[in-house]
Amino acid sequence: MNEFAIVWQHRDLLLIGFENTLIIVALGATGALALGILLTIPLMSSRPGIVALGAAYVDAMRCVPFLLFVYLIYFGFPTFGIQFDNWWAGVVALILYNAAYMAELLRAAWKNLPKEAIEAGHAFGFTGWGLFRRIIIPPVLYSSLPLIGNQLVQIVKDSAFLTVIAVAELTHEATSLQTTYFVPFASFVAAVFLYWMTCMTIETGVAFANRLAEDRR
Repeated sequence: MNEFAIVWQHRDLLLIGFENTLIIVALGATGALALGILLTIPLMSSRPGIVALGAAYVDAMRCVPFLLFVYLIYFGFPTFGIQFDNWWAGVVALILYNAAYMAELLRAAWKNLPKEAIEAGHAFGFTGWGLFRRIIIPPVLYSSLPLIGNQLVQIVKDSAFLTVIAVAELTHEATSLQTTYFVPFASFVAAVFLYWMTCMTIETGVAFANRLAEDRR
């Protein structure tokens, strides 16, 4: 039987992995962006000690290979009594790791934010969290949309590494399919197509959001 016919016959396996990948990516991306937004606060603090702590976290995540970080979360954290099942270990790893990249790109956008915008916020009585939420973060997010889109694509690609801790995502299911039915080319081509489709959907969505943001300026 043709390799692609075998893959099509057992497409439910790939679709289960694809569904899990979409869920993992959605949770990882949402958590990474939210944590990244919070991390920009210490990175932009006026206190050098707080900046140093935030920068240390960002630098640590950017210098550690994601695969090694996944092993650390899943196999290393239980040493300190922190234990996740393989699925949640993968989600937590994606959030903690990619939040550093989100924070760094948001920090750069915040740094380029015109001082007049913040001064105007102060003039209207905004301070602290209100100033951050209403005056700073919206334009920072708008200007960072293309870079956020790139990082979302990276999260999709990072999710494939979770196969090493037996998370039933797309790469894991494609590997299982080719191991069982000996169809490596067809199973991996099908997986590549689904990853490509996901990334193109993200890029299209980000481009649409960016156009909307431009129209609102």
